[in-house]
Amino acid sequence: MSHSESSLIQNYVRKTPKSRALYERAKSVFPSGVTHDARYLDPYPISVTHAQGPLKWDVDGNEYVDYFGGHGALLLGHNHPAVVEAVQQQLTKGTHYGASHELELHWAELITQMVPCAEKVRFTASGTEATMLAFRIARGFTGKNKIMRFKTHFHGWHDQVAYGAKAPVDGLPAGIPQEMTENIVLCPANDAEEAARLLQTDHDIAAIIVEPTGSSFGHVPTPPEFVSQLSALTKQHNVLLIFDEVISGFRAARGGAQEVYGISPDMATMAKAMAGGFSTGAVMGSKAIMDMMTIRSDDAEWNATQRIPHFGTFNANPIAASAGIAQLEIIRSTDAIEKANATAALIRDGMNEAIAEGELSWVTYGRFSDFHVFLNPDDLDITAADIDGARIEASVLKSVPGNLQSEFRAGWLAEGVDVISWPGGVVSSVHTLAEVDRTLTAFRALIQQFKQATTLQAV
Repeated sequence: MSHSESSLIQNYVRKTPKSRALYERAKSVFPSGVTHDARYLDPYPISVTHAQGPLKWDVDGNEYVDYFGGHGALLLGHNHPAVVEAVQQQLTKGTHYGASHELELHWAELITQMVPCAEKVRFTASGTEATMLAFRIARGFTGKNKIMRFKTHFHGWHDQVAYGAKAPVDGLPAGIPQEMTENIVLCPANDAEEAARLLQTDHDIAAIIVEPTGSSFGHVPTPPEFVSQLSALTKQHNVLLIFDEVISGFRAARGGAQEVYGISPDMATMAKAMAGGFSTGAVMGSKAIMDMMTIRSDDAEWNATQRIPHFGTFNANPIAASAGIAQLEIIRSTDAIEKANATAALIRDGMNEAIAEGELSWVTYGRFSDFHVFLNPDDLDITAADIDGARIEASVLKSVPGNLQSEFRAGWLAEGVDVISWPGGVVSSVHTLAEVDRTLTAFRALIQQFKQATTLQAV
């Protein structure tokens, strides 16, 4: 079905003319007309004017239930009063001191109190920077050169990780030299046997990095037993284990997925929900490992040849720190995570009921404050339990054609719901039963539109 024929796209276009006009302007100054690839939508994305709680509004005045959630950062929703107040107060005191400050200390202390593996912390400005730093620390600490990672798992956009994460997972994107792959060992997702074989045959692996909840917060789920197997393998082969909790940190649980699974990795990277929508990231881990960055005033040789230096103009800036403190204090002391998880479960259950009523082969799945919709283009006999149990290959889950994803997202936007492109979404603690009802009503309308469009196409 082409976009020109799709009634879902036509409905979206009718409701968003001002967004379309802004996109035409944006194309002249931004490649693809966007500032983040995930915000791209064919024929064009919405342009948002403001947001509050679980909702946001576009330039055409349309209101949306928001499940994009600041790319996962907004566990407390948009403009939580405590976060807003903390940032407003800090703005009058300074946005960048170029110096140490008590806010960064308080923020780090909260993290060490909440996250099992976090004996020491180093802040960065993003999750991508956090994984870059974690790789360097791992190599410096072990004296080994290679990092093992898993196909479809996303660890940012730097050259060491910007391939093997999306379908097709083989081959290198333009701009990444072949040499960048020499010290990366790429293993199929959820394949403990292959991971064991690689560790047995390659003794230059410094660390394994994994998204403990699975690719993109469970889009391709990782079973807990696989994470346990990885933990045992890294101990057996004297290899570091790094949890990429950029999304799952402070969202799966107060201490991240590592708290849920009862596994304390050697290091973890976090970002997103750590600062309530402000730019940040962090590497955390055991004292011995993190002290690879410690300056020794009496050891010039160590400082010059063994220590891991680290810079970053906006690391732990006072604005992000004030927002982060406010957010983590709420997460630590309330049931915000439990509320988000419970609401997401209601959404998943309701969507699967609607799918069954519509006699479609789609599947909705997830485990925490997330939902993912497999649009099942080949009508395979698949259940949510099959996906959660990793019995479905990652290549299958990522096989949904881009035009089908666009039609799904545009169709749902036309019904007043915004989701992430694959498609899926993250739920906040302030989504209520009213938003759940709106979401499921919109989803049922979307199903009917899909069925009508498919019928017309068949004719």
